[in-house]
Amino acid sequence: MRQFLPLALLTATAAVAADWPQFRGPNGLGVSADKHLPVQFGPEKNVVWKTGLPPGHSSPILAGPRIFVTAYEGQKLLTIALDRSTGKILWKREAPRPRQEFMQSTNSPASGSPVSDGRNVYVFFGDFGILCYGVDGEDRWRVPLGPFNNANGHGTSPVLIDDMLILICDQDTDSYVLALDKATGQVRYRIERPEVTRSYSIPTVYRPKSGPAELIIPGSYLVIAYNLATGEKLWWVRGMSWQQKSAAVVDGDVVYVCGWESGGDSATPAESPTWEEALARYDTDHDGKLTPTEVMPEFRNFGEYDLDRDQTINEREWNFYRARKASQNIFVAIRAGGRGDVTNKRVLWRYRKSLPNVPSPLLYEGVLYLVRDGGVMTSLDPRTGEPYKIDRLRGALDRYWSSPVAGDGKIYVLSESGKLTVLRADADWQILAQNDLEDTCFSTPAIGDSRLYVRTRSALYCFGK
Repeated sequence: MRQFLPLALLTATAAVAADWPQFRGPNGLGVSADKHLPVQFGPEKNVVWKTGLPPGHSSPILAGPRIFVTAYEGQKLLTIALDRSTGKILWKREAPRPRQEFMQSTNSPASGSPVSDGRNVYVFFGDFGILCYGVDGEDRWRVPLGPFNNANGHGTSPVLIDDMLILICDQDTDSYVLALDKATGQVRYRIERPEVTRSYSIPTVYRPKSGPAELIIPGSYLVIAYNLATGEKLWWVRGMSWQQKSAAVVDGDVVYVCGWESGGDSATPAESPTWEEALARYDTDHDGKLTPTEVMPEFRNFGEYDLDRDQTINEREWNFYRARKASQNIFVAIRAGGRGDVTNKRVLWRYRKSLPNVPSPLLYEGVLYLVRDGGVMTSLDPRTGEPYKIDRLRGALDRYWSSPVAGDGKIYVLSESGKLTVLRADADWQILAQNDLEDTCFSTPAIGDSRLYVRTRSALYCFGK
């Protein structure tokens, strides 16, 4: 028995480590300890199995013997479980759909990735809210949410941290973070976030050697840390882009956050009038609000700034307009901790070149990686933010929605048109292979079992040697 127990514990640990239980794996890092991962693969090469699926942008997750994704089929919102070893569909469950929120063309009503603790699976749909199923598909609980005020449709995913399910609900009005008891769906706390507008990131966690664990949430204009147990706002950093999509990466006590949105690349942002100056200049009927006809010289797209959609601009909306005009795209390294505004105290470095729109940064084997639309790949020194190498992924000069993932000394970078580039992980990274999946891709690959799980518009692939 004494000889058996260490082996049993080692086997159990390996089984847990092989899971990829949420978007981009444990704590959203995108890194696997797996070995013997494939380099060359495609629709007819090194395919362990392939399963046709309805469309959806959610990324596959791996939990025990199952894979979970969300999808939509006509008007149906679906959660789908597959057998991890064979790809066989084990069950489908349909969520209620009481409404149909607006979606930009590159979004999907099934964009949020599932999360699982191996006993239950949790999913979020912007057109309903949160649902919890047992891993065999039995209903556990449901929490209706919304409707949401988001100009592009929702795109965030829930995560599990300790015994809580946490979801960011950032939108143009009434942004908040919700923490639910994962066993019952009861609300532990709800954090109002009036400082931010719409964004699409996921929360990550920082656990200091002493003191409370911190919930790290990037958003428009700010990165904010909250006490994980209570939801108390602890510290924040100003100066982020106005629309956040990528997730933070936590390494020790350093938090890496990247944000990009159109209009934020200027080295000297334009100054805008204050609210009082705007009223004096534009408010011709002196009613304390601004209408489309009054501010057309200033606004080219009124609807972008009319956050509550009431056909007028109020003081809050004007101030967000000013913040948006002044915001800058940036990649920052932050020393976690402190209290209050730590912008001038704990930012270690800033970097502003070749930043990604959607993909999250990747930290792997002591090097940071970014991929930008157009196939621009950058490696940086995580200590200083200085670039090692900036070059294009020739053969994959495309748009990128998927975040890079890594394992076995390799980095996997997936483009919208299905070009999956495999890089040798190194400051001076090199292309090992470029694989064509011959289909559109929006989701991020998962790694487990020395295999790569990749979702395209029409199928889920399992690639292995």
